[in-house]
Amino acid sequence: MKGQRTVIEHLAQLVACDTQNPPRLIAGDSAIFQYCNAAVGDRFQVRIWDHGDGHVSWFAVRGKPGILFNVHLDTVPFGSGWSSNPLELRIEDGRAFGRGVCDIKGAAAALLALAEQGAKNLALLFTTDEEGAGGCCVERFLGTGEAGRFRQVVVAEPTLCTAVTAHRGFLSVKTRFQGVPGHSSEARALQDNANHQMAEWASAALDVARNSTTSRQDPGTCMNIGVMNGGTKSNVIAGEAFVHWSARLQPGSSNEDFLSTIKSCAPQGANVSWEVPFAGEPLPAAGRDSTAAEQFCAQAGLPRGDAVDFWTEASLFSATGLPALVLGPGSIKQAHVTDEWLALSQLDRAYDVYQNLVNADG
Repeated sequence: MKGQRTVIEHLAQLVACDTQNPPRLIAGDSAIFQYCNAAVGDRFQVRIWDHGDGHVSWFAVRGKPGILFNVHLDTVPFGSGWSSNPLELRIEDGRAFGRGVCDIKGAAAALLALAEQGAKNLALLFTTDEEGAGGCCVERFLGTGEAGRFRQVVVAEPTLCTAVTAHRGFLSVKTRFQGVPGHSSEARALQDNANHQMAEWASAALDVARNSTTSRQDPGTCMNIGVMNGGTKSNVIAGEAFVHWSARLQPGSSNEDFLSTIKSCAPQGANVSWEVPFAGEPLPAAGRDSTAAEQFCAQAGLPRGDAVDFWTEASLFSATGLPALVLGPGSIKQAHVTDEWLALSQLDRAYDVYQNLVNADG
């Protein structure tokens, strides 16, 4: 049809919209959603939920699709050291450069192109709070009951255009130890020092992660202690200590069970508190398996990829019983980096794969 934009033209417009998260200065009437509305046109039924504080869901449906494509439009902050303006798409040596091109506006551009070109059965859920803390868009969408009409969810995170039906979970925990301050000459410092308690806990917790490995090929649970601090001076018994740590559990594992085990690593009698800013289950989630998603891949002739180590919102859909898989252009190694890029061949491949799925849907 005359006047249709190419995938690259869509991508340029999406990249030009500043959707950094944080600060997540996005609303339901932001330029990026005005653009999406114009791209799909009046052939699609569009609903927008603005939950405030930059949490926005844009839902567009045409026909009677059985597949829901999910994309997050928010990006990580730009950072420094870019070779060009991160809000201006740059094409060079077969690559597209710009913040979000890989994670995951490239996928959004391919899907908008399909919508504009007249896909008869297509459902798109674009959200804005995947990259920062406190995401609620997908969960609230699931709470509306709208997802019940779909038989399969495709989350468009970067997988080199292979279908991934399993990935690790992500658990983020802030742990605080409360000691009894005093002079370091007191023998009780060994037990009452919050830093000592934290160190004993950390040693035991890391052993739990190390011992989760069953073979040389099995990495087990990935655990990372990212922040540790506590105390005031070397001659003062530390009264407080803080550690912010995370774990990435294998498919089939339970964040809740792992956290319970890690809590038991604290020294006996220690005064400890636990805060969980984020807990995303592995995919598949809630004790389910990936049989339905694997059958979908076989029927659609999708190339399969191995389980990945990063977490996606596919597990949120899976937890409700919806078969979910991850399928998008580019590699996770290209995401979040300075001069983020996406190979144009991957963008073309994603368009073709999505088009085949859409054409066979309904």
